[in-house]
This record gives sequence, structure tokens and C-alpha cells, in this order.
Amino acid sequence: MLASMLFAIGSQLSPEPGSSGIEMLETDVFKLHCFQTLTGIKFIVLADPRQASIDALLRKIYEIYADFALKNPFYSLEMPIRCELFDQNLKSALEIAEKAGNFGAGS
Repeated sequence: MLASMLFAIGSQLSPEPGSSGIEMLETDVFKLHCFQTLTGIKFIVLADPRQASIDALLRKIYEIYADFALKNPFYSLEMPIRCELFDQNLKSALEIAEKAGNFGAGS
């Protein structure tokens, strides 16, 4: 629901007619990346402003969602995802993205 409001506000505030909303919001403290699929599913990631490859991470999260939530016969849209394989693969993707980031712990 929050993602829908964010996209709606972003599309209304955009100077571009027909804009689909915010794709990235960058501050000194964080970057907010938004990804909306062709089917209308929205993913939002808050990241360190120095983190690289968030677009690739968002595509990977969508792939994990499609593989482990949408293909699960017990999953209903707009319900919490309760799937151990989804959780494990998401955690792994986040760890890989964090290690691949262009900053270190001491930066």
C-alpha cells in the first residue's frame, strides 16, 4: 500500500506528463530505489548512497519473487510471503549485493 501511494504521489509531482512515478530518490543519507513491473508489482529498496547495482538487485528480487512466491500454489497476492526458500534466496541476494557494493565497512 505504501509503495502504491509513493508511486501515485511521484507520478502527480513529476514534471513529465504520463510519468509512472519515482524511480530513484537520492539524499546524502540514503537512496530510495523503486521498481514497478509490467504487471504492477512494486519493489522499494533503501540503500546506502554509495551502494552500486541496485537496479540489478531489484531485478533479482523480482526474479526471486516470481520463482518462490508466484509459483507457490499456497501464496495469495497481496498477502505476506511465508516461504523459507524465498527468504533464503532473498537473504543470499542481499548479501551478494552488499559484498558487491563499491564501499567498505570503514568508508
